[in-house]
Amino acid sequence: MTLERPIAPDPYELLPTVPSFTLTSDDVRNGEPMDARHAHGSAGGGNISPHLTWSDFPDGTQSFVVTCFDPDAPTGSGFWHWVLVDVPTSVTELPTAVKEVDLGGAFSVRNDYGDTGYGGASPPPGDRPHRYVFAVHAVDVERLNVGPDASPAYVGFNLAFHTLARAVIRPTYQIKE
Repeated sequence: MTLERPIAPDPYELLPTVPSFTLTSDDVRNGEPMDARHAHGSAGGGNISPHLTWSDFPDGTQSFVVTCFDPDAPTGSGFWHWVLVDVPTSVTELPTAVKEVDLGGAFSVRNDYGDTGYGGASPPPGDRPHRYVFAVHAVDVERLNVGPDASPAYVGFNLAFHTLARAVIRPTYQIKE
């Protein structure tokens, strides 16, 4: 079996263009490998979410949605690692290993592992480095009007109509054979 395939496009390059704002992290850097503590337990990692902080989002922002997507997963549809919905505007920083119970009504929909919350990186051993696209979406409504049983794709569909701006960090992760 081979995992040879074309490089998938960045998912946000395929959507209508929106303005950006500032997203930084004490834990992950754009284009640099993530530490194993942010990898999934199945990959020998700690499965803890990275620190994220954001600023300079547009006036009119009423909530945020935080997502993590791996476009390089050999699935044909990528892999959703995290979809955190309805983060209030009073929250502009997520600490390392964040617990949703502390986030004023925010909740995660099920990721592609079938769990809620953050699910760390776990690319196939020997595959090329995968990009993990962490995005914070500034949203024009307080509640996105999705429930905890919504799929990541359904959340993304709703975001298409409510995203004012988006900030992105794209660290990588690889498991060498």
